[in-house]
Amino acid sequence: MKWLLILSAGLYLFGAFRRPFFAAGLAAGAAYLAVRGIELGRLPLVGPHDTLAFFSVSIGLMALPFLLSPALRQQSFFSWGMGCAAALFGLMALLFPAFAMPLPPVLRTLWFELHVALAFFSYALFAIGAVLGGIFLAGGERRILDLQYRAALVGYTFFSASMVSGGIWGYFAWGTYWLWTPKEFWTSILWIFYTFWLHLRLRGTGGDKALAWSGIVGFAVALFTYLGVSILMKSSHSF
Repeated sequence: MKWLLILSAGLYLFGAFRRPFFAAGLAAGAAYLAVRGIELGRLPLVGPHDTLAFFSVSIGLMALPFLLSPALRQQSFFSWGMGCAAALFGLMALLFPAFAMPLPPVLRTLWFELHVALAFFSYALFAIGAVLGGIFLAGGERRILDLQYRAALVGYTFFSASMVSGGIWGYFAWGTYWLWTPKEFWTSILWIFYTFWLHLRLRGTGGDKALAWSGIVGFAVALFTYLGVSILMKSSHSF
């Protein structure tokens, strides 16, 4: 059923020009996750293949309300940027094998699934914030910066909830709420980064361009937390 991921990526790319195709790309990606979930008997959230596919769908899902925003209806760069991002991660998933191994006991809990799903929703919103930051830098429209703030705020809320659910899962799995492995360390860096970013934005201090750039940097930190740490460092998190 991997052809659904290829179809999803193609539709996302066409969605850069015709937004109904973007919604169709999201539907195809969600259908792939549903098929995987039925095959596995659980949410497909373990390993690089499944998490990249889930990330692709998360980007499409989180971007859909922004695509319907009046402020972005004339912004073709936003639909192009989000379509390319969702397609990229969907195609990246095809580079890795789709494992069908049973879950170890420590992962058989709702807290684990909630932790991972919320984390990817937040990553998707941080990606949206980065694209909106680029649009603001190119055009200078203040309302775009306001949308970037909203995306980051909701993403921050999801990420905070992901950390809480991850702590509860960690307590049941290892008897502690927090382990200072590289993944947890970079998770804390990402959370602190957006805490300060949102604080500065709320207080109105700092230049608009600096805030826009910081939103782009924040997504780079999120990507390293997700992919960089998993590939380059040993951690309790495989991905």
